[in-house]
Amino acid sequence: MEKKNRKKNAYVTLARVYAIILFVFIYAPVVLMIAFSFNDSRANVVWSGFTLKYYAKLFHDSGIWKVFGITVFVAVISTILGVFVGTTGAVGLTNAKFKGKKLITNSIYFPIVIPEIVLAVSLLLTFKIPGIAMSLVTVIIGNTTLILPYIYITVKARLVGMDPSVEEASLDLGADRVYTFLHITLPAIMPGVVSGAFMGFSLVLDDLIVTSFLANAETTTLPMKVYSMIKKGISPEINALTTIIFAVCAVGLLVYLLKWALDVYKEKKAKANALL
Repeated sequence: MEKKNRKKNAYVTLARVYAIILFVFIYAPVVLMIAFSFNDSRANVVWSGFTLKYYAKLFHDSGIWKVFGITVFVAVISTILGVFVGTTGAVGLTNAKFKGKKLITNSIYFPIVIPEIVLAVSLLLTFKIPGIAMSLVTVIIGNTTLILPYIYITVKARLVGMDPSVEEASLDLGADRVYTFLHITLPAIMPGVVSGAFMGFSLVLDDLIVTSFLANAETTTLPMKVYSMIKKGISPEINALTTIIFAVCAVGLLVYLLKWALDVYKEKKAKANALL
């Protein structure tokens, strides 16, 4: 028994060490990026003192904010299109019955399975053969294609756990399909839609390959800007901007977790009051 407990404790210790190493591997680069955004030197290799001057320069750098604005615009529009097409597609393909459904359903996973460079080249050829010029529109279409399967998968996973009899009851009571979708189906799958939207937004926000292939000379996103700086050295203003983005995301996550904890507390309190 004692030998069994020692073996169990060894496994637990090993699992904890592995978890610590994993978290260090994931978050150490982020911590370094945040730290060097306050570095007085322009070189991201030597610490020469604490400063906030690069944050001040960032807020006066119209070029970086223009690039960031384009990046956010592409991410927002691509996410909206991806959510609309992915959600309606998931609902439609789940309920529909026709020949070739399995083929169409499986083809949606292609952008995930194939390397992103292959997707970028195929999209470039798709636009080039008919003579469509590269622009902000082609970048949005390409990024929408990139994130579409991710949104489809998250929404479909939510639909699998949904009771179909609820929709059938709504239709039997006289509601049409549009009303049923907006008032019954959509609220039930909303967590999947939101998860897919956040996933798609983050993917577009840091996409480099597809955007680089489909952008023209006037369209530059933040990943393209950072990549172009690698040879000369990444500006500390970029570190400051990415730190601000990380902070906003962290605050948003914290607010969501607090709201979730509050909802759980209210639910437990309501159950306790019901038992009294």
